[in-house]
Formats: sequence, structure tokens, C-alpha cells
Amino acid sequence: MSHLPRHVEIHEEGPREGFQIEPRSFPLGERAALVEALADAGLAQIQVASFVSPQRVPQMADAAELFGAIRKRPGVRYTALWLNEAGYRRARAVPQVDPVGTLHYYASDAFARANNGRGADEMAALQRDWLRRYRADGVAVEAAYVMTAFGCNLEGEISEATLSRVLAGLAAMLRDEGASLPKVYLADTVGWANPRAVRRRVDLVRQHLPGVRVGLHLHDTRGIGMANAWAALEHGVDLFDASVAGLGGCPFSGHADGSAAGNICTEDLAFLCAESGIDTGIELERLLHAARLAERIVGRRLDGKLMHAGTLQTLRARGPAP
Repeated sequence: MSHLPRHVEIHEEGPREGFQIEPRSFPLGERAALVEALADAGLAQIQVASFVSPQRVPQMADAAELFGAIRKRPGVRYTALWLNEAGYRRARAVPQVDPVGTLHYYASDAFARANNGRGADEMAALQRDWLRRYRADGVAVEAAYVMTAFGCNLEGEISEATLSRVLAGLAAMLRDEGASLPKVYLADTVGWANPRAVRRRVDLVRQHLPGVRVGLHLHDTRGIGMANAWAALEHGVDLFDASVAGLGGCPFSGHADGSAAGNICTEDLAFLCAESGIDTGIELERLLHAARLAERIVGRRLDGKLMHAGTLQTLRARGPAP
């Protein structure tokens, strides 16, 4: 039975997820303009950059300067990604960063080692320390991500039993610490999800963490990212990460060329919601402007569909052909 939500919240990841995968860096002013265009379109949360090793991800070396260059729009949160203590401290030193406490779990041990140099169990154990650190610093802990929750190019199939074990560990840690968690995201980091798996694994989150809001971080690696989003919408999921124009990927995905397709496309997802009677708070025409700006910055055709085809607004206004 379909349970479409009335409102869907979309968190924009393109400025971070998109530009960190590109083989070269782009001018700071152009990236700041893209962030501002996304905020003007109605995105209420934008992940601007990551505070990670400049040796491993040189495209993010100027993260602090980028935050400083943005003209912030009231009511919009401008967030950052960090994976370790050094990155967290760098982000906290930038006053323009809106800190969001996030925990990171991994369903794939191989991917955890590629991404962090630590195994999945070791990363899970460290999340207790992160929870305490956030508390001590007065940073609200808003979400936990489970990376490679559907499958991994480095390790292969991720069973429901494996995901269930990760979720059970998260639930136990929260009980031990007397903590609650508003959101849990399942991340299809390298594109193994399918609609049936989405429904079943969303149910697993709800079983282990009753009352938690489930979010999805979907990639379109094999062309069914939007089908997975629709399955989630029908299952009542109302929280998604997405990337303008389909920008992005993962530099440690295990693909032969070192890349993976980006998140599901923000404007395509917003259009799907609009056509289905679901509110997102996003102005589509302004979002298309941002998508086309992203394409101009990168200098090649990007994967978004709506940005090239346009909305149906003009065609509907024109009426039927005589």
C-alpha cells in the first residue's frame, strides 16, 4: 500500500559530493555562486564542502575559504562533512559552518578501510566517542549514516543480516548512552540498491530504531536511483540527500576509473515530487538555473534530465495543439 508523504525534505550535497570527485579544482567564486543559487531555489540545507585530507582530496583544500565567500541566506543551513578529529576541529574553527553532529557506520569492512583506514567494527566503536564529543561541544547529534547499506564494489553483497547487525549495534549504543537520534540514513554509496531492497531495509531501520526518521542517500550508478527514490516515497520516506544536476561520486568506490555516479539528481527528484503532489519547498525554475550553472562550471554535459528537457509548466500553459 502506498503511503506517499505530503512533504519531502531534500538536503543538497552537490557542492561537496560533486566537486570533490572532479579531477581538477574549480574557482572558489564559481562554487560560492552555485551554493547561493541553490539557497535561492529553496534548498534549506546545503552541504558546502568537506574538511578532509587535502592530500587525498585536494579539491576540498580551500573548504574554509569557500564558506567565507558565501553570502548566507537566512533560514538555510550550510553544513560540512568531516571523518576524523582533525577535520572536525578544522570545521569548528570556521564560523560560517553550521555544525551538524553526524555518526558514521559502515556495512562493508572493505569500504570502511578504503574511506577511513579503519575497519567497520572499529569505526562503529568510535561513534560512542563522537557522541560524547558532540555533547561536550554542544553540537546536536542529528543523524547516523550507514554507508554501503545495500552493497559494496569492494566486498560484494551486503546481506540484510549484516545491516541488521549494524543497526542493532547503533541502537544498543544509544541505549547505553541514554541518547536518542532523530534520523538514520541508509547510504547506497556505490549503487547496489533496488526498489525491493529499499523497502525491506527501510523496514529494518524502523524495526531496530522505532520512531526514527529514515533518510536515503541514493546514487544513480546503474540507472535506477529514481526508481529507488519512488519506492522509498511509497514507503513513507520523506528525507533524501540529492545532488544538483547529478553531480558527484565517491573517490574510493572501487570502480575501475576510480569514480561512481553521483547522488540522485536534486531537480529530477523535486520534479518527481511536484508531479506526485508532494511539497518540497523548492522553486523548480530557480533550481534549474542552479543546475545549468553547475554544468557551465564543470564544462561538460551533466546527467540531470529536467535541466535539459525543462519543466511542463510552459507546455501546460500553451494548452493542446489546435
